[in-house]
Amino acid sequence: MKRITIFSEGIFLTKTTYLETWDLDIFFKGGSESAEFSQFLQETKDELLYFSNHVEQWTLPKTKENNQELVKLIDEYQGVGQKLRQAGAFVSCLQAQNMADKKATELRGKVTELQAIFQNALTLFDDKLKQLDDSLWEKLLLADELKEIAFVLSERRDRSKEKCSQREEALINSLSVDGYHAWGQFYDVIVKNIRIPFIDKEKEKERLLSAGQAHNKFSDPDRMVRKTVFENWEEAWESQSEYISTVLNHLAGFRLNVYKERGWTDVLYEPLKINRMERKTLDTMWSVISNHKQLFLKYFERKAKLLNLDKLSWYDLDAPIGTANTKMSYQEGADFIIEQFGKFGNKLANFAQQAFENRWIEAEDRDGKRPGGFCTSFPLSQQSRIFMTYSGTPSNVSTLAHELGHAFHSYALRDVHPMNKGYAMNVAETASTFAEMIVADASVKEAKTKEEKIALLEDKIQRSTAFFMNIHARFLFETRFYEERKKGIVSKERLNTLMEEAQKEAYCNALADYHPTFWASKLHFYITGVPFYNFPYTFGYLFSLGIYARSKADSAGFEDKYIALLKDTGSMTVEALAAKHLDVDLTKQSFWEDAVKLCEEDVKDFLRLTE
Repeated sequence: MKRITIFSEGIFLTKTTYLETWDLDIFFKGGSESAEFSQFLQETKDELLYFSNHVEQWTLPKTKENNQELVKLIDEYQGVGQKLRQAGAFVSCLQAQNMADKKATELRGKVTELQAIFQNALTLFDDKLKQLDDSLWEKLLLADELKEIAFVLSERRDRSKEKCSQREEALINSLSVDGYHAWGQFYDVIVKNIRIPFIDKEKEKERLLSAGQAHNKFSDPDRMVRKTVFENWEEAWESQSEYISTVLNHLAGFRLNVYKERGWTDVLYEPLKINRMERKTLDTMWSVISNHKQLFLKYFERKAKLLNLDKLSWYDLDAPIGTANTKMSYQEGADFIIEQFGKFGNKLANFAQQAFENRWIEAEDRDGKRPGGFCTSFPLSQQSRIFMTYSGTPSNVSTLAHELGHAFHSYALRDVHPMNKGYAMNVAETASTFAEMIVADASVKEAKTKEEKIALLEDKIQRSTAFFMNIHARFLFETRFYEERKKGIVSKERLNTLMEEAQKEAYCNALADYHPTFWASKLHFYITGVPFYNFPYTFGYLFSLGIYARSKADSAGFEDKYIALLKDTGSMTVEALAAKHLDVDLTKQSFWEDAVKLCEEDVKDFLRLTE
């Protein structure tokens, strides 16, 4: 952060200039060579081994009064868990900011090993919990120290009953270090070497873009730029597809073998459990979306017409409409976000300003960075870090707001019991999408001209189609791929076919060309910590729409109600959360219908303005 004094109309003003790189030294000085971090890892390992030994030695209580050791174990569990999350967050940031940092890769291996030891200890802990008599268990949860975390503890105990024996689960955790998680890390190695050729017209020479830089070109106003980058993008991923398909097959194979040993036949069983979500809720959501795609197809037709095309191709989906200048510098984007957050609530705005001023964000557009964006939490420091590549598009501004929403979610939970901070991905995407919506809605409303309003409205609709169609395609692809993987290895050619078929179905055959190697380039298929990281995005988008509609109808004091909802996200099912805070039933179509209709209003406005 820099403060610059400028002279304007006889008044000296102090303006804060936000830097585009983050500060990691506040956690551990020296980056991947940090001596502080090495010492922290050793301390974490020592505490972890102490906790593991304590779990092994723990004798189950006989009465509800004999719960002191259980309370101590939970305190140790919290301490070690937070340290491991702190370490994991730091290494994730190191790897993302510089994919060539070999030391960071080594550190990732060390953290993964510690996490496996931790999981083994927790497996034994859970196994002992399930040995407790149900009646005694209910009495133990009445203790003052355990009441607050009763839901999470019971959830752990119940899930343990559905898994293999403690010894088998421990073996799975140990083998996953050099198996399951190792394949995921190998994908990272492949991605860091991906380079996309690009002819820089201004400098009249060819550049090699990282995946993150190349992806930003898909929103370039010049169709030839988009087309050329897309073709080079496809070629680059296709050249690595033999390796990547091997990674994907082994990740799925490992997961399916674990499911088989646990007796789980439905590949969605674990993802739904992790997201604390009923299958009926998921099916209802997708059913409503499928029944409401027609209006979005008219949007595709209109956009194609405005771009002088018969049909949109994949690389046209993010293309801007018109010539309105909607770009914002990083400074302008930050100021705009803070201003719009302030219209919702002071807490959200002040938090965002703190994030910018204290350099919580890595946004610089440079080579060597990982593609995509994320937000990660440092629980011991009660801070977050946001990663993205910012080039000034409306989509970039929305992504920045999106990730700040994630960070605010962690901030809202700062005083909640550590064990109640483990919210699932679907509600994680709720907070982020809510923040994104505040900014996108404001952008449209504050447009200075009709052309600018059309451009910004169209960018907003792009996100709706992404959640309703792109994410739907990912979901269709992944469920079908896993069913085929049960029968054996799925070739890269078949993966291309499955991907294109899923895209055609999700987009209702509305596009001229598709993206068959999408399965290779999309990180989410390779995240080992969270299976099926697709439908949570769409859930979060529509769930946040319901919350957003209420915030507009009841603006006075709604920020506190919103924070109250966020505080409960780690300690109840999504159905219970919606019932408590929104008074709705997520297994019924009405909630989802109302949410989708809000998106359709944007399309109607767009069609009216572009007649």
